[in-house]
Amino acid sequence: MMQRKLRVSLATMALLAAAPLAMAACSNGAAGGQASGGAPASSAPASSAPASSAPASSAPASSAPASSASASTGSASAPFGPGCAAVPATGKGSFDGMSQGPVATAASNNKDLSTLVTAVTAAKLGDTLNSQKAITVFAPDNEAFKAMDQPTLKKALADPTGLLTKVLTYHVIAGRISPDKLAGDHKTLNGATVTVAGSDKNFTVNGKAKVVCGNVQTANATVYVISGVLLPKS
Repeated sequence: MMQRKLRVSLATMALLAAAPLAMAACSNGAAGGQASGGAPASSAPASSAPASSAPASSAPASSAPASSASASTGSASAPFGPGCAAVPATGKGSFDGMSQGPVATAASNNKDLSTLVTAVTAAKLGDTLNSQKAITVFAPDNEAFKAMDQPTLKKALADPTGLLTKVLTYHVIAGRISPDKLAGDHKTLNGATVTVAGSDKNFTVNGKAKVVCGNVQTANATVYVISGVLLPKS
């Protein structure tokens, strides 16, 4: 009997000794559960940081199309040809200056077109050209007039409302013609046709006159400065 009581007492003592350990384990487990469960909540603000930076990273992407459109527009509207190098960078005779006025006025500000301006003035065509809404002009430069048969030039200048007007209006086409539409046959204000051959930035008119500075814009015209005077067939 005494041995049985002793065994019971020992078992009871063992249970009492294990109880604190079990309670400590439960307490640590609960604390660990709170720590691991709280971790995601505490990390949520950190994960939202990249989302807040998204608009900043998208800004460069939105600006790219604008810059490419500008470049495209700039190349499409630019004058071309070796003669363009003689055009001043600023002033009324510059590309920007000529774009502000109608074609006869713009030509008068270009020193390389002074002979053409003299002929236009003699034929009293300045106001007529300036009043047109949209035209294309093949404008012979001073060198073109020097290379022209001089007796023919003198004859034309002596008949401003006849032969001279006929020659000058042979250099004018209704409507603005862009470089990509320039090649082909075009009816002039004279009634006769000019033929342009070539592509890109290399063009000739009627097989001889070269475009030395093309796609020059004025307020009412697109101008192609050429190296020869165009003479209509008699």
